[in-house]
This record gives sequence, structure tokens and C-alpha cells, in this order.
Amino acid sequence: MPAPDLVTAELTLTGRITTASNATFLGSIGDAAVVYKPIAGEKPLWDFPDGTLAEREVAAYLVSEVFGWNIVPQTWLRDGPFGEGMAQLWQETDPDQSAVDLVAANDVPESGWKQVLEGQDEKGRMVALVHEDTPVLRRMAVFDVVVNNADRKGDHILAMSDGHRHGVDHGLTFHSDHKLRTVLWGWLGDPLTAEELDGIDRVSSGLDGELGRDLTDLLTADEIAALAARCARLRSAGRFPAPRGEMSAVPWPLF
Repeated sequence: MPAPDLVTAELTLTGRITTASNATFLGSIGDAAVVYKPIAGEKPLWDFPDGTLAEREVAAYLVSEVFGWNIVPQTWLRDGPFGEGMAQLWQETDPDQSAVDLVAANDVPESGWKQVLEGQDEKGRMVALVHEDTPVLRRMAVFDVVVNNADRKGDHILAMSDGHRHGVDHGLTFHSDHKLRTVLWGWLGDPLTAEELDGIDRVSSGLDGELGRDLTDLLTADEIAALAARCARLRSAGRFPAPRGEMSAVPWPLF
């Protein structure tokens, strides 16, 4: 749970993120810088229920906490200048680091990176989508499978100066149907590590306890059951899954 002041103290807006699909504001609560997304500013979607994105963001934070990998910054529901919405602690990124990149197709690094796909840019040049090959990013990929993240763009991965990577923008998660769209396909088919399997086990166990109880206020019973099934399926397979279904395996745009 967030500190009481983060829920009750005044949220003052300081700016707006105009590139976001839904209304997204920068603000402050005392000395804490936050991102605020009011439910009233959510655009209707054909495949997700209206007015549920903020709750899904909070659910993603709760699952992240049970994984124990500090993927999602602290996120909670509270009132604000445009009504109830999601608040999340702002993270100051390192502008000199990037976990996901587009590079010339003939210039893919030989080590430390994974290639996801190859295509043409707007000028017809061949480019490759690559991402870091690091334990912290692998853990985010596991998290995305479990929460059924339909929108893991490159810019939804925040590169911190100490090498940590945070994931943000988790409104399109927890659908009961398969929706996984991500730029983190570099480990397709690779076996999961013992640490990754232990994280999945913690979430599975949590669904029978406090995590499951907390999620009932944020997700439907069908969505929680689908979450449990994804954990069981991934644990049984013991490896990163491949894309399936007819929908795109990557979000658009990629960044």
C-alpha cells in the first residue's frame, strides 16, 4: 500500500504527456513526482472494457511486487484534478541508455543483444529490432507473459542509470483472451531459469492468498482465472513461449 499522504494529499498537475494514447499528466504529491492517468481520460477500446485501464495498471504493480523483481514502479488508485485515476511514482531515466533499439540490419551487435525482427524503415533501408540480453529484461519478458501484456513497446521500458529496467504503461493487460504483443521476443524457446520459475511460483501461490484477494477489486473472476492458467501453463512448459494466433505478435508502433 502507498503511504497515506500519497493517497490523500493534494495532487498538483505540472504538465501533460501529449504522446500518450490516453490522458496522461505529470504531477506532484508533496515532494513526490508522479504520473497521473484519470479514468475519465481513457479512450474506449474495442477489445477491453471501458474505464478499466487504471485498475489494470494497479493490478500489474501488485503482480510485479509478488514476483519480487521491482518491474513496475509503485502504482495506486486515487482521486485527482480530473477524478479517480492511476498514480505512479515518476522514474528518472538515463538518456544515454536504451534497452530496445532499431539498428541497421548489417550492424546487429554480435553479443549482449537479441534480434527480434528485420524490416524496412521509411526510407527503404533494412533495419533490425534488437533488445538487450540481460537478466533484468528477461524477467520483464516473463512478467509480460504472465500478465498478458498487449502493449510492450520499446518506450515502455525505462532504462535506469544503475542498469535496472522498469516497465510502465500496463493498461492493456490481464485480458482473459491471449493478447501478448511485445518487442521482447529475443528468448523465444529458451528454457526459463530457476529464478524465473520461482517468480512464477510466487505469483501462483499468491493468487490463492493475499494477491488473489487484492485482485478481486481490480479484475474480473474470469481474468484472475486466466492469470492463474497462464502461470500454470508457463511453469509447465518451462520455456519462453512462441507467438500464437493470427494477431500481430508485436505492438504498433514499436516505440
